[in-house]
Amino acid sequence: MNKLKILNDPIYGFITIPNSLIFDLIQHKYFQRLRRITQMGMSYMVYPGAHHTRFHHAIGCVHLMQQAINVLRFKGVAISNNEEDALYVAILLHDIGHGPFSHAMEHSIVNNVSHEQISLLFMEQLNEEFNGSLTLAIQIFKGKYHRNFMCQLISGQFDMDRADYLKRDSFYTGVAEGNINSERLITMLNVVDDELVVEEKGIYSVEKFIIARRLMYWQVYLHKTGLVAEQLLIRVLKRAKELTTKGDVLNASASLKYFLNNEISIEDFNIETLDVFSQLDDYDVISAMKEWQYHDDFVLSNLCEMIINRVLLKIKLKNKPIKILSLEKHIEALILEHKITRAEAEYFVFTGSISNQAYQLKHQSINILHKSGKIQDIVKASDQLNLKALSKPVTKYYICYPKVKL
Repeated sequence: MNKLKILNDPIYGFITIPNSLIFDLIQHKYFQRLRRITQMGMSYMVYPGAHHTRFHHAIGCVHLMQQAINVLRFKGVAISNNEEDALYVAILLHDIGHGPFSHAMEHSIVNNVSHEQISLLFMEQLNEEFNGSLTLAIQIFKGKYHRNFMCQLISGQFDMDRADYLKRDSFYTGVAEGNINSERLITMLNVVDDELVVEEKGIYSVEKFIIARRLMYWQVYLHKTGLVAEQLLIRVLKRAKELTTKGDVLNASASLKYFLNNEISIEDFNIETLDVFSQLDDYDVISAMKEWQYHDDFVLSNLCEMIINRVLLKIKLKNKPIKILSLEKHIEALILEHKITRAEAEYFVFTGSISNQAYQLKHQSINILHKSGKIQDIVKASDQLNLKALSKPVTKYYICYPKVKL
């Protein structure tokens, strides 16, 4: 069977699958599930085109990794065939642990289990199935490999993950500000003392990359409508779990029921749990909400109806923390109007904060390699004065409450 297939991607054109191991991993049911996981969660409530999946993104990352390896080898960086394969595997599977709608699951029906932890569990299980051929990829994914630049290509301030998702999300949302020149950036990569650097002539592309990241976070990833939709989804799953714990039997798929009926933390993720998780995707949650919008419970039915019909809560963003008085006013009004408990009202009236830091000075900085051989952090190397400002976190505070009568 020919396993060196060619895929047509709307961003990069034709993408070749580099080897039979990558083909077999793509064909695996764990990876095929990513076709049913939206890359951008609830952002399609704001940007109707944002329906692309984690599957799209992972394949795009492999393509960019192929380019990066070719560029580095051309510049004399030694990368063995085993290391090359491991880099492809690590970047292909870096997001395989995402649950329905990408991030909502982590905050609701599993107990603080991050998608990175689940990705690692999937990789370890696949490693057993593939007779240990993922061992090196797992080492690189965990950041434990002695050649640090390889770990940086998977997870760093400029890695193949970010290089793909900014360009891809910009394309599917139509937000042109996020459209970075990832090919140009990759062409400027080099390695010095096992650390990833960008050659001096790529400095403006790096500046554009950091600014694009900031704009995409405020305009897309942290857009207030997408934010309130995700908060509602988290609350739907929390309420469903709460009702199930009290003995209510909710209509849901077997895999979703499993997570509603059981308290799952990282210690509970055995092979059985992992297999059930691998059957869970966006469709389980959407079909459940379509049923639950007719449930007797005031909270669950209203939350589901809000998402299904896109009649979301009102959200206000402020630069300072929300005053308790403002929160109390909306809670009291809701309790009075619907004769519900305070705990129930708090599902519809709540506050929170969001933070955006386009560049982290202390976290694996993007280093510029000057022609003289000197290496400098982008903030020092750039004459773009606002890069230093972009390295400081900006926090905004929000309050959500019903805009119409429930």
